[in-house]
Amino acid sequence: MASKIDNALFFQQQALGLRAYRQQVLAGNIANADTPHYKARDFDFAATLQQAVTGRGEGSLQISRTHAAHLDGTGGESGPRLMYRKPVQDSADGNTVEMDVERGQFAENAIHYEAGLAFITHQLKLYTAALQQQ
Repeated sequence: MASKIDNALFFQQQALGLRAYRQQVLAGNIANADTPHYKARDFDFAATLQQAVTGRGEGSLQISRTHAAHLDGTGGESGPRLMYRKPVQDSADGNTVEMDVERGQFAENAIHYEAGLAFITHQLKLYTAALQQQ
């Protein structure tokens, strides 16, 4: 039964994980707003979510084991591919963080995160109610 619930919530689970990671990236940008030559970073959320859902984000290379006691693992990318954000207006110190843009992205991402969390909570309540009916 747990695997069916996991499968039903897989998309939302992946989305929440990526939203949480994006909050960290955006918070890092905001924290470095006054750091000279700091380059703001972000990632394409939709493309990364698509890769995670289709399984391409998990890495397809096997790590070779040289001893039977070694753990299995996979190679490949360890997370979303971070890209540098292009600033609308250049700054004198080379910093590309634009606080208005970062705050807007941060707030929008937080709203999407909360909505995803509310959706999962609602789905789990529905599953609980269905199980109690039996």
